[in-house]
Amino acid sequence: MIKDSDQHAHLRRLLGAVALGDRGAFRTLYDATSAKLFGFALRILRKDELAEDAVQDAFVSIWHAASTYQSHLAGPLTWMAAIVRNKALDIRRRQDDLLDIDGDEFDADMQSALQAPGRGPQDRAELSDEARALAHCMAVLEGKQRQAIGMAYFHDLSHSEVALQLELPIGTVKTWIRRGLDKLKHCLTKRATI
Repeated sequence: MIKDSDQHAHLRRLLGAVALGDRGAFRTLYDATSAKLFGFALRILRKDELAEDAVQDAFVSIWHAASTYQSHLAGPLTWMAAIVRNKALDIRRRQDDLLDIDGDEFDADMQSALQAPGRGPQDRAELSDEARALAHCMAVLEGKQRQAIGMAYFHDLSHSEVALQLELPIGTVKTWIRRGLDKLKHCLTKRATI
């Protein structure tokens, strides 16, 4: 079993070699620490794929910043864990800020929103087709455009609230929504003629 002080010295030497551009040392450093750092990121993000992204981003930063590591300020694993933590928190903030619109969920919610009580089976079938067409056309839009329209019309947010949520200028949001609505209209018209 490797003593903590031996491992600490080993990681310090690896970071020194990485600072000089040694790819082999970088691979060894990755192999020696990635599992621990992944576990750390997973505790913050709770999803494997997001934790993997955080660790990958962190190792890119470690490669570029290895020369800035100062052993008198923190142990090597502590320094790398701080980088992983920052990357994980960045990802978490982005995830919290994004109001993702899932096509299937949107379709189901749209169907229930469109169905009024007292409609007959034929009316419900037509509404279901309309909801599927709308969900299809929403999926054709670019991600941010779809998101802005969904937030404005499906979640009933004002353009200012959408701009605040997306951290964009209100003019950009208004343009995305206007152009997106034009694309939706074109797509729905095209589908209606098929």
